[in-house]
Amino acid sequence: MTQKNQENILVVGPAWVGDMVMAQSLFMCLKEQYPDCRISVLAPDWTRPLLARMPEVEKGISLPMGHGELQLRKRRAEGRSLRGEQFTSAIVLPNSFKSALIPFYADIPKRIAWKGEWRNLLLSDCRRLDKKAFPLMVQRFAALAYPDSNEPPEQIPEPRLQSDPKSVAQALATFDLKVEERILAICPGAEFGVAKKWPAEHFADTCRTKIDEGWQIWIFGSASDAKVADEIRQMLSGEQRQNCVSLAGRTTLAQAIDLLSVAEAVVSNDSGLMHIAAALDKPIVALYGSTSPDFTPPLTSKSKLLFTDIECRPCFQRECPLVHKRCLTELDPSRAVAAITELTAAGRN
Repeated sequence: MTQKNQENILVVGPAWVGDMVMAQSLFMCLKEQYPDCRISVLAPDWTRPLLARMPEVEKGISLPMGHGELQLRKRRAEGRSLRGEQFTSAIVLPNSFKSALIPFYADIPKRIAWKGEWRNLLLSDCRRLDKKAFPLMVQRFAALAYPDSNEPPEQIPEPRLQSDPKSVAQALATFDLKVEERILAICPGAEFGVAKKWPAEHFADTCRTKIDEGWQIWIFGSASDAKVADEIRQMLSGEQRQNCVSLAGRTTLAQAIDLLSVAEAVVSNDSGLMHIAAALDKPIVALYGSTSPDFTPPLTSKSKLLFTDIECRPCFQRECPLVHKRCLTELDPSRAVAAITELTAAGRN
């Protein structure tokens, strides 16, 4: 990528919400290097609302295949349909063979990615990854904006999603939400599995404390999180429940972004919503069970990472192999409450 004013870049984006948030750091790096470049992102429909909140991205292109599907004929047709876009380069973020097919069939001259899953011949710039030198996912993404190097970029910008005030007002009106009191957002879900989910009773204990301090609670998540959201609400007293609203399964991703943008603090499992909250520059208490923040931490200085030091974590399993889930049950709600107090006090000073 040498002609800085003529770069027309296709990025094959990741399938997970949190990973797509972190990909914004790559887009920022590209814009720093090539201010006049055009960036289009090929992405599944469920992540595309994020792209609308990233000013660096000119266009989101729908990926017509489902997650995990090869569908070679469709990928060939999709690639050929993009030839008229005249992309000068492509950056492929997923590690799979299939993710490199569309740029190849689109005849994009420069196709850049890390080596992975038998796809070397599909790439023009195939880089060997030293995982110890690039321990963070965001480093691996951002490095692809630059010439091949043995070290990650020195300065990587943090993702920053933008919320439109009109969209925020519309989302508040849609769900009849008021912002007179301080708002704590809680995100009790996690797509990876139950070994990443803090117990519902711990979330409820945290909610009780903050409601008694004059806060209101908004619960976020997908339709699959609606059950645990209801469980949390049912653990509260009737009066407390009036100050706790479940939005799980009721919002679009765009609405969730807008509503999270007005929260004063967020308590979340290791999930896509955690990364969205970080990219909205919200003080966030991030809870870790079977996973670790060493690879994909929330990219913000306004965070407290909470986990236990028991010998069996992190195991990176979807379900606790020892059944006890001590990494989560022994993560006491008082630690989350203290972290919220510390983060919000720092923000008000």
